Amino acid sequence: MTATLIYCYDPMCSWCWGFRPTWQALQTALAKRIERDELVIQPMLGGLAPDSDVPMPMAMRQKLEATWQRIASELGTEFNYDFWRHTEPRRSTYPANRSCMVARDSNLEMEMYHAIQQAYYLEAKNPSNLDVLADCAEQIGLNREGFLHNMHYVQEQALLEREIENARHIGLNSFPSLALLIGEQLLPIPINYQDHRPMLALIEQRLKQVD
Repeated sequence: MTATLIYCYDPMCSWCWGFRPTWQALQTALAKRIERDELVIQPMLGGLAPDSDVPMPMAMRQKLEATWQRIASELGTEFNYDFWRHTEPRRSTYPANRSCMVARDSNLEMEMYHAIQQAYYLEAKNPSNLDVLADCAEQIGLNREGFLHNMHYVQEQALLEREIENARHIGLNSFPSLALLIGEQLLPIPINYQDHRPMLALIEQRLKQVD
């Protein structure tokens, strides 16, 4: 039986950015399981904040910048704080989520995810803006015009909203979240931001029960 490790994320979630090195280490540790088709990794979009054209209130800007500072202090994560000085942020992550869904159709979801993170956290660009997302799409090899067409389709068909609803239905309400699905059983995997080994041990323990 092939198990599924569900990774629920939002490309504009700062804790997901902080988790990235540990998440990569966990995937590397599970590589042999994946190669033997004993485990598949399934990304799932979480959708932090719906569409909005309203500028972010100053109090929220200050709160989120403080969150970046906390993550940097606790995890050593790099951030470019020019974002808070030179852009007009909006509390809107659905466009970035949709762009990952569009890239999924070309098997480039994780590449899009990482391109958005680079643009947002290191280059101080605003992924709430469609032009920034289109630039990221081109960067990973997608056709700009086709990408914009597919973004419209995903929004028109409410495909992201359905995925968010599915994530909530199985209890993935925070980002990042991990859950191991074996048959009909879903086991939440507590996130450890600094060490992949406790998560690996729990996943291996459960997988060995069905080997």
